[in-house]
Amino acid sequence: MKPATSPIPKPTGSELEILGVLWQTGPATVRQVWAKLDAVKPAGYTTVLKLMQIMAEKGLVKRNEEKRAHVYSPVLEREEVQGRMVDDLLERVFGGSASALVMRALSRKRASKKEIAEIRRMLDEAEGGKR
Repeated sequence: MKPATSPIPKPTGSELEILGVLWQTGPATVRQVWAKLDAVKPAGYTTVLKLMQIMAEKGLVKRNEEKRAHVYSPVLEREEVQGRMVDDLLERVFGGSASALVMRALSRKRASKKEIAEIRRMLDEAEGGKR
């Protein structure tokens, strides 16, 4: 059964970068987000501003306009966005097969011991009907 999704669209790659900053730092101005992004790779301030305005229109972020510098915050938590994107990938690319997705992911990138332990724990829960 495919989970219900709200009308909030999937973020683009650039939008995910902005959301990543907001999830990490909490509510922030365009200048604060731009500074974080620009420290990693060159980003134009006006580009970040326009993207954040578009994100507000799309419902990905909300904008507090009470002060001169508008403060933006994500509408959804990181886990919710990740879940929605995994659901979409699972259906579109893997025909709904979670095992195919996990096997492909593990064949492409080596998991750490900690990650493997977490995967085992989740499998144990799923097998025991706890999930």
